[in-house]
Amino acid sequence: MNKNCAVVLGGYVNGYSIIQELHECGIQDIVLLVHKRNLSTRSNRIKTFYIIDRDSKSLESQLHTLHKQYNYLVLFPTNDLHVESMCEIYDKVSDFCFLPVHKENSLKYQSKLQQYRECERLKLPYPKTIFIQKPDDLNKLDSFLWPIIIKPTTRKDITTSVFRSLIINGQKDYNRNLQKLAGYIEQGIEFLASEIIPGDGSNIYAYVGYRNKQGEILNEWTGKKLSQYPNDFGVFSSASNQAPIEVMEQGRTLLNELNLYGIIEPEFKYDNRDNKYKLMEINLRSMMWHRTGNRSGVHIQYTQWLDALGKAVSAERQEKDRLVHFVYYKHELINLLTRAGYWKTFKHNFAAADQTTYAVYDREDIKPFLYDLSSIARGLGIQCLKKLGFR
Repeated sequence: MNKNCAVVLGGYVNGYSIIQELHECGIQDIVLLVHKRNLSTRSNRIKTFYIIDRDSKSLESQLHTLHKQYNYLVLFPTNDLHVESMCEIYDKVSDFCFLPVHKENSLKYQSKLQQYRECERLKLPYPKTIFIQKPDDLNKLDSFLWPIIIKPTTRKDITTSVFRSLIINGQKDYNRNLQKLAGYIEQGIEFLASEIIPGDGSNIYAYVGYRNKQGEILNEWTGKKLSQYPNDFGVFSSASNQAPIEVMEQGRTLLNELNLYGIIEPEFKYDNRDNKYKLMEINLRSMMWHRTGNRSGVHIQYTQWLDALGKAVSAERQEKDRLVHFVYYKHELINLLTRAGYWKTFKHNFAAADQTTYAVYDREDIKPFLYDLSSIARGLGIQCLKKLGFR
């Protein structure tokens, strides 16, 4: 037994993008671990898939099972729960698995509170923010100008009913949500409340780097979101390969100073009031729009694969002379049908680039695309119900 295997954790758009890049780079042994069937389980680019529970013990058990077939496993996480699970089982599987985490720092810096404390130390810009740990802390919100955004200090929406983010537009909003927030705090959930930096989803920029366990950044790229879904505080809808040098510099600083390993993405929002790029969050795994870097010349997933196996990694230079767009057609279509005045953004995202790549679509692997198309009607239905006040 001398085969190695790429193990992709999670099969949504980010998982499928990892599968696409690794397959294009010649990797044939790709196994997918998911919590339920999804678009990537339909792919002909994977050897097989397994459905596992969300807890770390289930992941550990499945990795031991795979080790009976493969000599070495290289893991590619796609959500925060994967990062936490890998840190928990690190010592139990690291002899036969490459886990792209620092088992102490990766857990520590899942918290936005810790991320912002480091920004303070490093004198990097971040939004005005307060920590809400007990119900009385909610009174501190009086010092903010509305609107504000409230988020759990770490992602909890995967395993609990708490929201991913909550926008408070004014005093009436605050009064309406006060009891709900106090209830979550009583459950032990902690929050950060931050000022909302002016500007829409096209003001979000990111640095993506792969930093190895020797502390070297082997490859990197930068880009920006062009739009988000379902609103300006949602997730990726379209993105491009364009970003200023400040994003590169601040991203490198955070990876090195926080001593983080693996594929890391600090995300910034441009504030035109003081012309600064302020840290929104640091993601310690691959995001939905990371194929933007691949399409503009940087193979960040393949970089991890080579480094994990001790092979030489070629430094790649991102193409900036050509405008590259990466578009998730499903989110764009729903935005067009549900957001007033969206046509101009929709047209720009699809037609303004020198090269446009569509998330999920692959003529040689069409089943994930067809499966994803079927979910558009459900997505539109959910948005309609929200507008009618039923969700």
